[in-house]
Amino acid sequence: MTRVLVVDDQFLIRAGLVGLLNAAPGFEVAGEAGDGEAAVRLAARMRPDVILMDIRMPGMNGIQATRRILTDAVDPAPRVLVLTTFDLDEYVYGALRAGASGFLLKDSGPERLLAAVAAVGGGDALFAPSVTRRLVEAYAQRDRSTPDAHPLPGLAMLTPREVDVLKLIARGLSNPEIADRLSISEATVKTHLNRVMTKLGLNSRAQAVVIAYETGLVTPGG
Repeated sequence: MTRVLVVDDQFLIRAGLVGLLNAAPGFEVAGEAGDGEAAVRLAARMRPDVILMDIRMPGMNGIQATRRILTDAVDPAPRVLVLTTFDLDEYVYGALRAGASGFLLKDSGPERLLAAVAAVGGGDALFAPSVTRRLVEAYAQRDRSTPDAHPLPGLAMLTPREVDVLKLIARGLSNPEIADRLSISEATVKTHLNRVMTKLGLNSRAQAVVIAYETGLVTPGG
């Protein structure tokens, strides 16, 4: 059973999501929130598997709430699935930086939404690596001038092979493609990726892509 916290400031949208999830087998709504602050409180208390997170909300927005939830979470941390109107919304990029596991357009149909929640709840990324790369490239150059955009000390802790894996992830390659490129097994790719995420304190594969671009490890179009 996948327990879901639904966060959206529009009552009708939130009610529709709650009704859809409660009616579908394999899902249970753990709670619902109309703003980011309520989402942070409920996430800590309810410990859902997946959080359907709206981005544009008054007060604490979805990006801030995602960062707070994942920073404060105890293992296993919830998986955050961002709900947005535009697939290249700069807010989505901010959510990926904060550690969200994927994003879903609000005009997606019921079957797509349920499949997305199930996929994220099972530990998969919702979007193709190429979509992540396209989104990150669109904003990484601009954000490299911000205070948050600087080389991470943790990069020096990575082994040469871990750096290779991180670069290829940022280029949009899947685990099988990375394994083929480096002549290693998929299991070894996963091991390297897990070590990269642990050393850099990351919560998702998408966040690893963002870090690779923002630190200059890879460059847009390079």
